[in-house]
Parts: sequence; structure tokens; C-alpha cells
Amino acid sequence: MALVATAETTRKLDAHALRADFPIFEQRPHGKPLAFLDSAASSQKPRQVLDAMTTFYETSYANVHRGVYELAERATAGLEHARERVRAFLNAPDAREVIFVRNATEGINLVAYGWGLKNLGPGDLVVVTELEHHSNFVPWQYIAGKTGAELRMIPLDEHGELELSALDAIAREGNVKLVATGLVSNSLGTINPVSKLVEWAHEQGAIYVCDAAQGAPHTKIDVQALGVDFLAISGHKMCGPSGASALWGRTDLLLAMDPFLTGGHMINSVRLEKTTWGELPHKFEAGTAPMAEAVGLGAAIDYLEAIGLDAIEAHEHELAAYALGKLAEVPGIQLYGPPANRRAGIVSFNIEGIHPHDVAQILDMQGVAIRAGHHCCQPLMQKLGVAATNRASFYLYTIPEEIDQLVEGLHTVRKVFA
Repeated sequence: MALVATAETTRKLDAHALRADFPIFEQRPHGKPLAFLDSAASSQKPRQVLDAMTTFYETSYANVHRGVYELAERATAGLEHARERVRAFLNAPDAREVIFVRNATEGINLVAYGWGLKNLGPGDLVVVTELEHHSNFVPWQYIAGKTGAELRMIPLDEHGELELSALDAIAREGNVKLVATGLVSNSLGTINPVSKLVEWAHEQGAIYVCDAAQGAPHTKIDVQALGVDFLAISGHKMCGPSGASALWGRTDLLLAMDPFLTGGHMINSVRLEKTTWGELPHKFEAGTAPMAEAVGLGAAIDYLEAIGLDAIEAHEHELAAYALGKLAEVPGIQLYGPPANRRAGIVSFNIEGIHPHDVAQILDMQGVAIRAGHHCCQPLMQKLGVAATNRASFYLYTIPEEIDQLVEGLHTVRKVFA
């Protein structure tokens, strides 16, 4: 899968025009234009998504898969249409392989508990990277501890990219059973070589779990072309509502797994002696489904595909290059991560002698919203030798003027703390 689109095939998006779709930009915090540079945490929502959810609530709301009346049938159709939109978005073979979860974190935990507890044991290795978000690190650390397996990390080089030369040494340490990495780093924006990692994992007889929470909003994903075994996305990072995300998994693996949550809807039959589970995907969807949220996720996918994932990706590469150039002019700045052409629209940095939280607070008074902290990546922060960084992240609605506003704000920060 090509993660960097070419000029010949890429549509050009108009970020200034797209901002009109997002009501959030109509406000002026502290009397300043809103420069929202925290989309890696969660994206803003276009009117198309908000309207789709409002219409669902106003015309079609009922519990799904449980009623034979018209409202319930419309609600069920809305949910299952959203599932099909996710399937097509990921080019998954079968919509039954798409499990609705609250967020990518829940999806990864589903695999950790449903597959990990059953298949990992002493002598097995679970391999992650030094880049991982805690959501794709802590579940594996926990399950490894429960099963007697051991955790190993693929190290980073000085550019914040994976040292693939370390893979052979890792393989000699035990039986590699599971490899779990992100598609895109939420802290550095590093684009990982997933196809190579999948190939290596399968050579070891391991399965590969992909955390695509940061990848799915910005680049076209094809689970069949990538060859992954599981892949999780977060709807709230890709213009969708919170509470509606998805885990995709291979049918044979899902069928062999135990359910993560039990209760209503996910059953086939319940008797005093035994309960049996429902068919896919319902086996993993206990309780009331996120109906309206799923409809919103489907609308978000429609919105992204109308713009074009290739156009979004190219736009972010341009913004990353522009931001790295402008930020490099700020005295005392330390930039982290790979070059612009090998990262998504994420830039992490520190200002010498100034704590990231202080930087973020002063920037807020200038109307600039960034993230400051460890970004749920404490092993990465340890690798970088810092407790925290500032992070500016971009999306389809980000314009160069917001980056200019950020840089101007950083000059103000330096004056305040001179």
C-alpha cells in the first residue's frame, strides 16, 4: 500500500473551503481565530455527520436487531449500513468481520483477552515497538504477565523510525507469537513499514495486530493488501462521533476466540447448564449497540471518501513540511521524528527551558490548541529522554495560517519566559 500519494494521482483539497463544514471554527477563543492543532487526539465533526445523527435520532431511533416494527427495522438497517461502510473503507472481505467497539483501545483489548489469553504461554514472545500508544502496549504487557509470555520492543533509530535490523535478534529470544504495532505514531507521526512487519510476523508463525487509530483518518487502508490479522480504528479521530469505532479480524481467528464481553445480544441460547454464543459479528457486541454513533461513523466515512484519502494524505505531508520549516526558525526548539515525507501530519517539539504545559497554556491565550504531555507514550518519552513534549497535529481542515499562528505564539511564549 502506498502511504505517500503521488502528484499524478492526488486530488487537491481546499482546506479553507472545508472549514465551512465545521461549526467549531465559528468561535474565537480569547478573541483569537481558533487554531485547532490537536486532531491526533480527536478530530472535529462536520455538519454532515452531525446532521446524519440528528436525523437518525429524530426519525429512526429504536433498539436494533430486537424489534419487528418499522422504527426498529430502520434503525437496524442504519447500523448495518454503517458496518458495510466500514467494511468497504477497509476493503475487508466480509462485513461480519467488522466488530463495533467504543474505540480502538477496546478493540485491541478484545484481541488481547479473546485471543491472547487462549493462545499465549511461557516461551512465547509478544513484540511491540518503542513508538506504541499505551493502548497497544499496556494490554499486551498485562496479558503477557497473565500467561507467562514475555514482551519485547522493536527499538527506534535517531529519526524516530523502527530499527528493523533488530528483528532477527528478537526472534532468537523465543517463540514470536504476536506482533502488535501502530500504522502511524500518534506522537511523532512516524509511518511504520507495516507490510514488512506483517511479512516478518508471519514468517515466525505469529499473528499481526495493527493499531490504525492514527492511520485511518489520513491514509487509505486495505487490510487484504496489508495482510494484517487484526486492525483497529477509532471513529472519533476520523470526523466521526466518540463511542463508535471498529475492530476488523480474520474470520477464522474470530470464530476461534472467546467473547470479551458477555450479556445481552451476543448470545445464541441461554440455559441454566450452558450459554452459547451468537454468530459473527454479534458474538463480540454485547449490550445495546451504538446505533446513532455508528450512523455518524458511516457518514464520516462518506465525508472522507468524498474528499479523497489521497488528497488528505498529500495535504498533511505539505503541512508537515511547512510546519517543520517554520518551527525550525524558533530559537531553542527541539524537533522530534522523521522527515516530512516519512511522517503524517504530526509534529512534536520542546522549547528549551520551558515545560510543555506552560507552552500549551500560553498558546491557548493566543487561540492555539495543542497537546502537551506524554501523549500516552511513556516508553517513547523515556527513549527520547524527556518527560513530555508539545504536539501539534493537523487534519483536512488545517490551514497554513494556523501553523503561522502557532509559530507566532511560540515567540510569545519565549518572551513570557525570557
